[in-house]
Amino acid sequence: MLQNSSRSILFLFLILVACTDQKPQTLDKNIDEPSTLYHNGDIITMVGDQAEYVEAVVEQEGNIVFVGTLSEAQKNYGIANKVDLNGATMLPAFLDGHGHVYFTGVVSLFANLLPPPDGPGADFNSIVQTMTEFNSSEDGQWASEKFKWIIGNGYDDSQLTEKDHPKSTDLDKISTELPVLIMHQSGHLGSINSKGLELMGWTAAETPNPEEGKLRRNADGTPNGVLEENAFFTVLFAVLNKLDPEVEAKAIKLGQEQYAQNGYLTAQEGRSTPEQVKSLERAAANGDLYIDIVSYPDMRMEGAYDLLSNGGHDDDHSYSNNFRVGGVKLTLDGSPQGKTAWLSKHYHVPPAGEDPDYHGYPIMSDSMANQYVEDAFKNQWQILCHTNGDAAIQQYLNAIEKAQAQYAYPDHRTVIIHGQTIREDQIERAASMGVDASLFPMHTFYWGDWHVESVLGHPRADYISPCRDALNAGLNITSHHDAPVTFPKSMRVLDATVNRTTRSGKVLGPDQKLTPYEGLKTLTDWAAYQYFEEETKGTLEVGKYADFVILERNPIKIDPIEINQITVLKSIRRGEVVFEKGN
Repeated sequence: MLQNSSRSILFLFLILVACTDQKPQTLDKNIDEPSTLYHNGDIITMVGDQAEYVEAVVEQEGNIVFVGTLSEAQKNYGIANKVDLNGATMLPAFLDGHGHVYFTGVVSLFANLLPPPDGPGADFNSIVQTMTEFNSSEDGQWASEKFKWIIGNGYDDSQLTEKDHPKSTDLDKISTELPVLIMHQSGHLGSINSKGLELMGWTAAETPNPEEGKLRRNADGTPNGVLEENAFFTVLFAVLNKLDPEVEAKAIKLGQEQYAQNGYLTAQEGRSTPEQVKSLERAAANGDLYIDIVSYPDMRMEGAYDLLSNGGHDDDHSYSNNFRVGGVKLTLDGSPQGKTAWLSKHYHVPPAGEDPDYHGYPIMSDSMANQYVEDAFKNQWQILCHTNGDAAIQQYLNAIEKAQAQYAYPDHRTVIIHGQTIREDQIERAASMGVDASLFPMHTFYWGDWHVESVLGHPRADYISPCRDALNAGLNITSHHDAPVTFPKSMRVLDATVNRTTRSGKVLGPDQKLTPYEGLKTLTDWAAYQYFEEETKGTLEVGKYADFVILERNPIKIDPIEINQITVLKSIRRGEVVFEKGN
């Protein structure tokens, strides 16, 4: 009896040891190939629901071949090149939940009109001054020669002293000879000068609004230069759709630089024109892409479907020279901060000239939305859909429900993009349908106060980008920057996801905060899943790509309020350093 009992105790002890003694992950060594061993830092694998730390990671031939203890790494890879992290934090590289890497590069060629802290755009005078100085500079002269317009990007009426949009008469102070275009930070509105209105043929009171857009007007009915939605896009695409090779190459280079500087090694071009896809394909063929770029063509653009048919969309989600077309993009409404998002209830304060019950407007009819979503499901294309207002989200969910009933597409990973005003019932419905969300909690900083004061009011403003409820409901969520709407600053994305602090220091919707670890998951593991790339990216595991970001400090261990102050030290792709601070 005692003997059997002793054997049982021994057996249980061995099981306990086996369960608690974590074996290092390793692949068979290839001694003929050089390897790199990373150690002496906080190495977070991002595997599982809690932070898991390891002492060492070894890279070989661009892949992770070992994850585990330093002693085992040295035993198996003693001749590896050693990288001492000196106490820094290493994570899997970030993946862009949603942004526009190509367009980020393009707008880098224009005058920066963003409000503080990202730019000088504080009032009309500062916009005129910045644009005038830019146009007289070497960069400005180059840009106006290339684009034939004087262009600035990023003004925000909610942050201007005047709390209004500059009109054509204001922009005439910059130039009356050349057309002038300034783009709103939301990317859904803009303003042009009198010369621009003349070139577009929009000068008379009888001028009709472009389909799915709006020309704001003076008291006499004549257009005042402020453009909403498709009126703005009509100008934008006319000016920017076809870029010469020099501009194209420069834009792609600048876009990649901004992403790599912030640890993003998988970037999205989240509303591509066919011309932009061709530009990225040319850059890829020339070997000019050093981060992975995934393009989602705008479904409404002529020729977009051709980019995905006949093998354009690969079932295995593979890249060709670091580029692939990942699916399609659909846009169903505008922006809440610009008050063009389609809401089910009226805006807290309507835009000037609108009725008190104004609640924005749809981009298209229900039947059109249904058809586009049906096309995506029929062809098994992943679809990302821009929906800010809850009415637009409802339209999207209805369309998905109809498409799902007709076409069996179980692993569609359909994504709500932004989802600013998604309701609790819509979160539950999305979860039941297998729909995921890339949310935009950076709104809490950039426009949180504006949402409270003018856009939504309490309690709707408190519930923008409800990450906690979406996660608890079972949605796969990512958190994004929507560059160039904001700079692709990964630590500000993380800060907003974790802290939800407005410009004035208020906390907006504290019950919707994520923990720092969960916030990091939205940039790594869960983002890889959104891209169908969870087998190769998003966590530090043997067999995955050696794509790393090295941070100055550990976001999990510091006071969360300091997250935005963390510096990205290095970005490493397939074992090669593509960004190093100070170099």
